[in-house]
Amino acid sequence: MTDIRALTKEELEAELAAMGEKRFRAGQIYQWLHRHMADSFDEMSNLPLALRESLKERFSLTTLQAVKELTSRLDGTKKFLFRLPDGNVIESVLMKYRHGNSVCISSQVGCRMGCRFCASTLDGLVRGLTASEMLEQIYQIRRITGERVDSVVVMGSGEPLDNYDALVRFIRLATDKEGQNISNRGITVSTCGLVPQMYRLAGEGLSITLALSLHASDDETRRELMPIANKYGLSEVLAACDAYFRKTGRRISYEYSLVRGVNDTPEKARALGELLAGRGGHVNLIPVNPVKERSFARSGREEILAFKEILERYGINTTIRREMGRDIDGACGQLRRSYLESLEF
Repeated sequence: MTDIRALTKEELEAELAAMGEKRFRAGQIYQWLHRHMADSFDEMSNLPLALRESLKERFSLTTLQAVKELTSRLDGTKKFLFRLPDGNVIESVLMKYRHGNSVCISSQVGCRMGCRFCASTLDGLVRGLTASEMLEQIYQIRRITGERVDSVVVMGSGEPLDNYDALVRFIRLATDKEGQNISNRGITVSTCGLVPQMYRLAGEGLSITLALSLHASDDETRRELMPIANKYGLSEVLAACDAYFRKTGRRISYEYSLVRGVNDTPEKARALGELLAGRGGHVNLIPVNPVKERSFARSGREEILAFKEILERYGINTTIRREMGRDIDGACGQLRRSYLESLEF
């Protein structure tokens, strides 16, 4: 069956026309799906009963089931574990800031990129999410909390550009003025550096922020932390970032997880400064979240502040990511993994 929530309005109009329905019905249904976030056809009360029954026969309506909800006592961050229609589970996070609410969504069940410090990749990739499953993470959080969503970061489990077509469809639906109308500038997509897809994304006509998981200032260290670096070296990845900036005018956010004794020394900071100086991007320093299956430890506060100070000497806009939900398995993949482990006993 066709997944109705993943259809654009134009595609929905074509489907309704094929059913012999009037064009305006597509607009009504689209608003029920994306503005009212309906989770059943029966909710669509201004549609004739016969049409609602026809929709049930012709289309599937993807919804997620909340399995677990955790709320941080430190900062109010909420982490959700959702069950997909096929029984797989994924994580999403609601983070509250002074400037508004941000939702971090997953793009895949698991991940095949193998980054050494990330719990999402420990069990490999199961599958990519559909556009509607990505949207539903936002919709479910809004239904559960009653909170509005101002921005979205596609930085949960999975490599978004490894699920390219579904990702772009999700972005176009999430930013549609007749749906959630989230600003393009309010959407950030993270990648570990899939170079061909980065160039492709630059040509989509979107003005979203691209965040590169950089994590090293030299190829050798990056290969130690991120297997993808064996395929695409720093020069290739940064060239793709430069091309994205030229094409979209959107500065790159360089994500840098600080791992004690691996990539947090003053020498590494100076090398990073020389690498990024003049590129006009922004560096986001991230104290790495310890993963019990890995031996990596987070850098101390003194090392983090010293690293930041060195980068600023090179004229690089640098921030230290505010840690959200640290007391509730806040890092990517941790809640899902602990849940799956509990099912094994």
